[in-house]
Amino acid sequence: MSPREYDESDVRVRPGRGTRPRTKRRPDHADAAPAMVVAVDRGRWTCVPDGAAPSQHVVAMRARELGRTPIVVGDQVDLVGDVSGEPGALARIVRVAERSSVLRRTADDDDPYERLVVANAEQLIIVVALASPQPSVGFVDRALVAAYAGGLTPVLCLTKADLAPAESVAEPWAELDLPVLVTRHDQPPSALRSVLDGRVSAMLGHSGVGKSTLVNALVPDAFRAVGVVSGVGKGRHTSSSAVALPLDPSSAEAGWIVDTPGVRSFGLAHVSATDVVTAFADLASAVDDCPRGCGHLGPPTDPECELDQLVARGGVSPGRLTALRRVLVALSAPSWSV
Repeated sequence: MSPREYDESDVRVRPGRGTRPRTKRRPDHADAAPAMVVAVDRGRWTCVPDGAAPSQHVVAMRARELGRTPIVVGDQVDLVGDVSGEPGALARIVRVAERSSVLRRTADDDDPYERLVVANAEQLIIVVALASPQPSVGFVDRALVAAYAGGLTPVLCLTKADLAPAESVAEPWAELDLPVLVTRHDQPPSALRSVLDGRVSAMLGHSGVGKSTLVNALVPDAFRAVGVVSGVGKGRHTSSSAVALPLDPSSAEAGWIVDTPGVRSFGLAHVSATDVVTAFADLASAVDDCPRGCGHLGPPTDPECELDQLVARGGVSPGRLTALRRVLVALSAPSWSV
């Protein structure tokens, strides 16, 4: 047998990436299923489809066309692919809806990188212990700044009332119409439950204040770890990632609690004083006439702040402005930490 003779038809050249035909057209995913993100873990998002029971979880990945678009707990997304929720099924997140509110923070006040914590929550439940550890006024001020700037309604929840009285703790913020709830370890948190019903609420607090204990009382199936406060009055972290928990496992309409990790620092590098003031309908219009860069702290720091003129005209009470300015001080103070 003579050896085979080869010609150019036997040579196959694989085209390089640059020669592949490309198109800018993308599918519109008209049949995508809307869902809510309830947990995030290592590049996978757990979602609950709209209208489904909260226990019906769909695991999804981010579609390539979304690039590095951040997706956090509370986001409303559109899913395509296998949305059955069966073991091993995997869907794709192809759209993220516009957010109605955002809770965000930075590691400290010098860090330009914003960390999205929760999206689309209606309320921020700021959990503070009355004792063991002692209440931190600075933390409350910073949490209020984050809530007002992000479009959430803040609610102050004072825990461990069986260990210390609660009468005067919330006094600094009384003129801001801040709702205050008081709970005890030996009683169910009924008042808090009524505030949470039918809403998406984020809970924020540093470690050891009893946040996970509250969550376990409100959602018995949550099994969030409960830590022991150290001898120096500081708690250790008991929740390592944000997760949305349904108040009623059979109905998403009953409301959701977004339990966030215990925080040790809360930076506000992304927030300006005007972001906070504009959250108040009776103050927002006045700051339009403030000089550029006004921090709204009043004399001597901001001598031309229009908020002082608003008080002089009787448009707002002096006590309300004083309460707001004590919160604004959190923006100019060193980064709070425990």
